[in-house]
Amino acid sequence: MAMKIRLARGGSKKRPFYRIVAADSRMPRDGRFIEKLGTYNPLLPKDSEERVKMNMERIQYWLDQGAQPSDRIARFLEAAGHSEKTERNNPNKGEPGQKAKDRAEEKAEKAKAAEEAPAEEAPVEEAAAEEAPAEEAPAEEAAADEAPAEEAPAEEAEES
Repeated sequence: MAMKIRLARGGSKKRPFYRIVAADSRMPRDGRFIEKLGTYNPLLPKDSEERVKMNMERIQYWLDQGAQPSDRIARFLEAAGHSEKTERNNPNKGEPGQKAKDRAEEKAEKAKAAEEAPAEEAPVEEAAAEEAPAEEAPAEEAAADEAPAEEAPAEEAEES
């Protein structure tokens, strides 16, 4: 019988709570298990002592009997200092997805097109600079029109 030390999920929807159990590897994740070895509550802060509780004596017993810990349990044991840290290799971890790669290619193409285009767009920028002072004048007139409007309610309040 192949034994595993793994997590069995409990708790309600969107409120996970896990039991650390020793189970036959052929049993379902939340199904029959041989012994409860601890608990894991991922909702608690990472520095909380209540987050991971393990009965190390029983875990060591099952490891001596040939039980294999799951990846997550192996990490818990490493964090507790009861097993050596193992090297993990996930070469795809930092690689962006296909859509992100496509967006990066589009951005590179736009940047390349923008580098070639500034010689053609220079006259357009000069025309925009000439229009800017004309736009500022109406803004000043609008500010002058607003000033008396603000004073009018104050005058009415003084008359009352």
